[in-house]
Amino acid sequence: MPIRARRIRLLWRSLLTAALAALLATLVSPGAAQGAAPGPRDPVESTPKYSYEHAIRESVWVDTGLDGDTDGRTDRVAVDIVRPRELDRTGRRIPVIMDASPYYSCCGRGNESQKKTYDAQGNPVQFPLYYDNYFVPRGYGFVAVDLAGTNRSDGCVDVGGRSDVRSAEAVVDWLNGRARGYTSRTGQERAKAAWSNGRTGMIGKSYDGTVAQGVAATGVKGLKTIVPIGAISSWYDYYFQQGAPLYDSGPEWLSDAVESPEARARCGAVQQRLIDGGPRNGDWTPLWDERNHVPDAGKFRASVFVVHGMQDLNVRAKHFGQWWDALAENGVDRKIWLSQAGHVDPFDLRRADWVRTLHRWFDHELLGLDNGVDREPMADIERAPGRWTTDRVWPPRGTATVALRPAKGEAPGVGTLGTRPAKGSETFTDDPALSETDWAERIDVPTPAKAGFVTRPLARDLRLSGSSQVTVTATPTTRTAHLSAVLVDLGPATIRDYAAAGEGITTLTERDCWGASTAGDSACYRRTGAKTADVQHTVFSRGWADLGTWADARHGRPLTPGKPHTITVDLAASDHVVPKGHRLALIIAGTDKNLIEPPADKPALTIDLARTHAKVPLVGGAGALRTSASAAPRDARLDGVAPPRPIIPVPGGSSS
Repeated sequence: MPIRARRIRLLWRSLLTAALAALLATLVSPGAAQGAAPGPRDPVESTPKYSYEHAIRESVWVDTGLDGDTDGRTDRVAVDIVRPRELDRTGRRIPVIMDASPYYSCCGRGNESQKKTYDAQGNPVQFPLYYDNYFVPRGYGFVAVDLAGTNRSDGCVDVGGRSDVRSAEAVVDWLNGRARGYTSRTGQERAKAAWSNGRTGMIGKSYDGTVAQGVAATGVKGLKTIVPIGAISSWYDYYFQQGAPLYDSGPEWLSDAVESPEARARCGAVQQRLIDGGPRNGDWTPLWDERNHVPDAGKFRASVFVVHGMQDLNVRAKHFGQWWDALAENGVDRKIWLSQAGHVDPFDLRRADWVRTLHRWFDHELLGLDNGVDREPMADIERAPGRWTTDRVWPPRGTATVALRPAKGEAPGVGTLGTRPAKGSETFTDDPALSETDWAERIDVPTPAKAGFVTRPLARDLRLSGSSQVTVTATPTTRTAHLSAVLVDLGPATIRDYAAAGEGITTLTERDCWGASTAGDSACYRRTGAKTADVQHTVFSRGWADLGTWADARHGRPLTPGKPHTITVDLAASDHVVPKGHRLALIIAGTDKNLIEPPADKPALTIDLARTHAKVPLVGGAGALRTSASAAPRDARLDGVAPPRPIIPVPGGSSS
């Protein structure tokens, strides 16, 4: 090719490249670029390039449009914000990570119970937890919202109701230009979120995660993902299960505990509505309908990253199980981590791998980076303290529901468990002084307080993955009765000591750092280790019910002594492997001393074994249940379980 022709061609190529770049700069504004799919040369991970020390820290009060405290003006919720100053100067719009909480002033957040702090002018200084320290230098804004009635917000706490949910939903609207914000709690100077591109991710543990679920259930535009940790999917199921009380108080106690002193003084009417609407008799009322997020899974626009402790006896594992099933039915993009701990944040279980995964999740969902996190295994599951496995989908493919049936044994209350129907009955007397631990310890001993049914030793590992149910036909001697049902792995193991203080972790004195710090907001946190216990049995799934709800799960009624009543008890979701050589047990008993208020009398209950069974999700279906009497022992790799992923250190921290 002649030199002149080559130069002309190169010139046209340069002009075309410049024109294309100019066009892209016009079409993809600094704000829109955050949501655009990256090209082949774009980064696949946000990096800490912005100053945390010099970040903008400000407070805004967002109008919820509600008047929960009936003072004649709509409630404003306090929104404390920290965001990169450099991006504010360039006009580049950024996504937001939000934690909406009632705990910022009353109780604190995280393992060290951090609270918000402010300077003399009321500007935010400390944002609890590491989200701000880690993500703001990477180009995110972080927003900490005081729910209505808490800290510096107007309104009243209604424990999962419209006020709670609207507190955070209104902030998502404000970030997207659809709600009004003000520079003060009572003034009229407007504040706009011109720095936000509207893409919001909510995160939080316990109450905070529950609010995130509630906001996602509204289908609000702009909420792209939520990360609920140990969250409540139905507030009824927090206080009751099938009519049986799990706590000796209702939502009015929690409301009183988290409200600011000013709100407590003005919100008596809301408190009374909580008392009247959530009666202690265990009936399901309209108050609970408003606070049940499971039926609204079809409204979700946001993806979901669920985290839960399978031994959480505060927010029990039923919450994630029933919600996960609803998300799956509605095709919601989702990911899950399940630990063997109790009510514990993954930051205190598996710190380095958690921060790395959360970072990649937000980068993908909020920045639009194609980092592959959506193509990785759906589930991470802790098998033993600190040992994790993964599944491509959860529950894994090949999981099927199998009916296990109890049968009489040679001694009263010590029966067998298998797949064949049986006849006969077992009788036990409710003893509220005993718990699931007492029943399991005496599984092979005839006792009057439980009916236990046990398989022979397993010839291969048996994995149960998902939610179980136990259908019981019981004849009571009194007009009221409670039932407890538990699944137990009988055999030696080292587990996280979920029943001890710390619920499976112990807090150390050493610290590691996750992000940037300032004089008033440290990114360094005390490390943790696994608190373990050597046991001879592990209760891994449990459920309770008031037998009076046998005919109507929403309303209890007096029983007829001497008449059989059939009820199906939901057991908490779990993912547990009963090892080869161990035995699987089903225990049916009365009141668990740790969880349920005892009935007025101590009923005796006779169980009709022919009309009693457990439906359990077995990986591999019925063929997976092999005992030493029915199959030759053989080693078998768990179906659907990949080898544990190595922990990859994250810059700025190390694995705990």
